[in-house]
Amino acid sequence: MNIGFARAAFLAVLTGVLAVPLPSPNVLAQQPRPPAQQPQQQPEFAIAVEVPLINVDVVVADRDGNFVTGLKQENFRILVDNQPQKITNFAPTESAITIVILMEFSRILWSYYWDSPADNARYWSYQFLNHLGKEDWVALVSFDLRTRIEVDFTQNKMAVGEHIARMVFPSFTEARLFDALIETIERMQDIKGKKSILLVATGLDTFSRYNLDETLRFLRQSDVTIFAIGASENIVDLFDAYGILSGPDRVSFLQAKNQLNTFARITGGRAWFPRFDGQLPGIFEQIAAMLRNQYSLAFIPPEKFRDGKFHKIKVEVIAPDGRPLEVVDQRGRKVRYEVYAREGFLIPRPREAD
Repeated sequence: MNIGFARAAFLAVLTGVLAVPLPSPNVLAQQPRPPAQQPQQQPEFAIAVEVPLINVDVVVADRDGNFVTGLKQENFRILVDNQPQKITNFAPTESAITIVILMEFSRILWSYYWDSPADNARYWSYQFLNHLGKEDWVALVSFDLRTRIEVDFTQNKMAVGEHIARMVFPSFTEARLFDALIETIERMQDIKGKKSILLVATGLDTFSRYNLDETLRFLRQSDVTIFAIGASENIVDLFDAYGILSGPDRVSFLQAKNQLNTFARITGGRAWFPRFDGQLPGIFEQIAAMLRNQYSLAFIPPEKFRDGKFHKIKVEVIAPDGRPLEVVDQRGRKVRYEVYAREGFLIPRPREAD
């Protein structure tokens, strides 16, 4: 499968016309970033007590991708380990999107004759920019052997696109996915409101400092939603058809796919594994729509849940009488819907947090 003519021409022109390098910030906090809420001034001699607040971003949609809008706080019920919790904060999310494009840019499955995951990641990340609005914030982070902040948070999507166009040849075969995820989320901790990551990667991890269990534990402490796009599905299928992949290689890519699915599921996002470029516009529209139709809920967990263990969250959509909410279409027929939210939370014990 040779790279498509239109795609090759697009990348060649985009790369050739841009010649002036852009500055590369060193940390996400150095450049202009989404405005954070300023803490109110405390009176003198006040004792500050840190109260854990668990944020839960929720999307309600039917199987056709139609979103259920107009819901109010009383339409939601949060259960932790099947015990109902009091919702302390609620808002239909209408604020600007804050998202990091976390792009694997490595030489895994690199080839001069076929598309590679790096080609897919670069091309698809560029296309995603077209689905962001004027007020949305985006940052670009790449990873291979290291995690690199290519462009810090900005509302200038053209600057991000120009930078992507200059990323032509990856340098390393390694992909330290787990490290990149944890490092990126750590840099996003001070950002208020909804925040998410678009992870465009194979799902493979070569030799990160963190293992999979540590990464999952970290994600369960985070309020960042992950949307994952597998960048190698079309290439793995092609190599498999030509007999290039061995049995162990095939198993590795199946495991990598499962990891991307898991990252998205436990954080309330979704994962896709496109085989054709033509699938991407629809996927990006779904991601943008999910982010723009989120409800933001929050609750304060009782002391017994602050024990360093993972506790499951279930979000239910209910009617005023407490029964499951019934949604009907224009013809008056009942519509089955799904609730997308993080699977649970984990609050480290004080000695674990130190």
